[in-house]
Amino acid sequence: VVTLSLLMYPVLRSLALQLHSAITGSYISGTHSIAFINCLNEQIAKDIARAIMDKKLAAYVNILPKSLALYFWKGELEESTEILLLVKTRTSKIGELSNYVRSIHPFEIPEIISLPIDQGNPLYLKWIEESVPQD
Repeated sequence: VVTLSLLMYPVLRSLALQLHSAITGSYISGTHSIAFINCLNEQIAKDIARAIMDKKLAAYVNILPKSLALYFWKGELEESTEILLLVKTRTSKIGELSNYVRSIHPFEIPEIISLPIDQGNPLYLKWIEESVPQD
């Protein structure tokens, strides 16, 4: 019973949030997220962004220009330029998005991190919701 409860929690929470939002017309903080994905170059960034959009895992992807990155890799300080993707999606899609990007990304350990959206333009947030199927 405990295992079943733990497995059902995300589904039940999602349904409760949807119901609350529908009744009150208010935005539930954290329903949507922004994922950050670094890419080696602009072509890889475009390819990954298009693949994400083709799979309907996001409503919107920004491709930001080159930035300088400093990081430790295998014990050594590295320096490189990277392109950053900002991916706007449903929070419920972050796991699927992360798995998919890892399967197509050329980095051994790609950076895929996300932050929940606390607040925003209600019409924009609704558009994200309408653009990314819940399944």
